[in-house]
Amino acid sequence: MNLLQVQTAVMDTVSTMTNAVPQVSSSLESPAVTTINAFDLAVKGGWIMIVLLVLLLLSIYVFIERILVLKKTGKEDQSFMNRIKDYIYDGKIDTSKLLCQNTDTAYSRMVEKGISRLGRPTVEMLSAIENAGNIEISRMEKGLAVLATTASGAPMLGFLGTVTGMVKAFMDMSSATTVTMDILSTGIYEALITTVGGLIVGILALFGYNYLTTRIKGIVTSMETKIMEFMDILNEPIK
Repeated sequence: MNLLQVQTAVMDTVSTMTNAVPQVSSSLESPAVTTINAFDLAVKGGWIMIVLLVLLLLSIYVFIERILVLKKTGKEDQSFMNRIKDYIYDGKIDTSKLLCQNTDTAYSRMVEKGISRLGRPTVEMLSAIENAGNIEISRMEKGLAVLATTASGAPMLGFLGTVTGMVKAFMDMSSATTVTMDILSTGIYEALITTVGGLIVGILALFGYNYLTTRIKGIVTSMETKIMEFMDILNEPIK
């Protein structure tokens, strides 16, 4: 075999190997991965996911509505008590009441209740202010029961979905002649997805509830401070 024949044989071998590489690569390609979106997952969770969705939307509505209410109720007016003090010392009782009505906050309504009891025994005035404060706290806490119920009830609904999903999986398995993953997947999907959904809704509701209660405690503290300032104004001797 001369040199030309050797070169020809080498070139033929390289060409054969080059043509074989794409075939090997194509045979080693990974199978296509099946993707699924959040909506499809929620659908696989069954009817319990509908209940959890309703609870989630209701909790979001209550949270946003309470945030707006608390922002309005707890707004601070640094000059409010000084103006009340000046009006009371000047004998402008009606003007002080008008200021309370225009301020439109929880503490202004409590101060207005106290002003309306001027001249009466201190115990009676404090009782009226306390009753007004309790009403304001009840208004601020309106709707929090929805968040508290969702925080505790949503995970329980998720666990209920877990049980029903496993029951469905075992029923499908018992009625099938040949057990495959396709048969079990429906029940397993429902069991796992409802658990995740219930925990997510419950955690969000719990965080929202704790945040709102913290905001309310801060507003209540501000109300108590303003009432103490108001009582100091009444008990302070006029110079």
